[in-house]
Amino acid sequence: MTVRWCLWIALAAWPSALPAGFDADVRPLLEAKCLACHRAGNALGGLSIETREAALLGGEEGPSIVPGDAAASPLWTRLVVPAGESGAMPPAGARLTAAEVEAVREWIEGGAAWEGSLRAAPPAPQPPSGELGLAERIRRRVAAQAADSPAEAFEAYDQPVPETDAALRMMPIPGGEFLMGTPADEAGRNADEGPQRTVRVDSFWMSAHEVTWDAFRHFMLREADVFRDPDGLAAAVSSPTPPYVEMSFGMGINGYPAISMTQHAASMYAQWLSAKTGRFYRLPTEAEWEYACRAGSVTAYSFGDSPSQLAEHGWFWENSDAQYRPVGIKKPNAFGLHDMHGNVWEWTLDGYEDRYPAPSGPLANPWAVADRLYPRVARGGSWMDDAPALRCGARKASSEDWKMQDPQLPKSIWYHTDAQWLGFRLIRPVELPSAEGMHAYWSSAAGKK
Repeated sequence: MTVRWCLWIALAAWPSALPAGFDADVRPLLEAKCLACHRAGNALGGLSIETREAALLGGEEGPSIVPGDAAASPLWTRLVVPAGESGAMPPAGARLTAAEVEAVREWIEGGAAWEGSLRAAPPAPQPPSGELGLAERIRRRVAAQAADSPAEAFEAYDQPVPETDAALRMMPIPGGEFLMGTPADEAGRNADEGPQRTVRVDSFWMSAHEVTWDAFRHFMLREADVFRDPDGLAAAVSSPTPPYVEMSFGMGINGYPAISMTQHAASMYAQWLSAKTGRFYRLPTEAEWEYACRAGSVTAYSFGDSPSQLAEHGWFWENSDAQYRPVGIKKPNAFGLHDMHGNVWEWTLDGYEDRYPAPSGPLANPWAVADRLYPRVARGGSWMDDAPALRCGARKASSEDWKMQDPQLPKSIWYHTDAQWLGFRLIRPVELPSAEGMHAYWSSAAGKK
């Protein structure tokens, strides 16, 4: 019988010397995210890791660690399986960050040595039942709508935003493999854009341009939800508090990108739109965003290495007249996406790290889940940046300075009033995740603003 387990470790004998960082970096992960499923009385798959002796016995499916070879160790290779897919571990709600995954890889490469007994950590906080229950209800709506509809072609479509005149133009992005990051000799490159690594992403739709005020304001105001939401799904999604300043800052509303929202606010909009439409929407991961921006190119910009043509493709300091501009005017890339270069920076799902983990093989759908308030990752450059910030591989780390003008104590979880160059666009994966996976995507920023 196949067992869906959250960790599987069988340790071979190895020299007693411990690799540096084991007790600080690896042991806590095993105790907090693995031991509950693999200890006496609850040894899933026949595997207990409470003691070294028990771990050496292994489980029903054999060893999961090959000391000195992470790539041959299912313990590590399953950590990079995307949440919601078969074989992923730990479960979606307990996914490791990229830094934690890298610590496990280094430990295995160093011999996977450990000593002493593991002790159970206090239970990890669980999402409130109401929030997870809401995700389950939304997923049932999405699944039921898909079951009642003809098979959907993988092609462009318009997603109306209910109770508004706005719609999101969704473009099909076929999955594939690409080299994420930038080469060391790329002009304008920053140190946080590497090392380069081979990444595979699955197919998804992405909005052809940033979400506009036309599509976002209704979420902020929420006038119609109580009247046109009979089952209460959309009304149950957390809604923004009223902003204390005019959020377009006089730069324009109709047809212009919505700006200055937190990553949490952008994710709540995705959940709200999912509840309203019966289709699952979320922010893109960094990998998905860069893959879509490159659109098959391997150059600094989607149209080449030279910024001489940049004004045809994006808004930046030289041509923006010191403000954001209407979406969808500049030339699209090969995937039909506008404004991937400039206009406003765009939120991704990822927490920021100042370098990518060292590559040790192709990665499938990587996502660096944020585990702290700052920093998070935005991509694409903006109207107030010079050309190098608009490159496909350029990254921006969020900062508490983005809400310096906010007079509230504590600071708002909804608005970055000093980030008037920050927006977002949405994606819709072809494969529908589990309710737990949907909750993980929507709530990854919750409680950490």
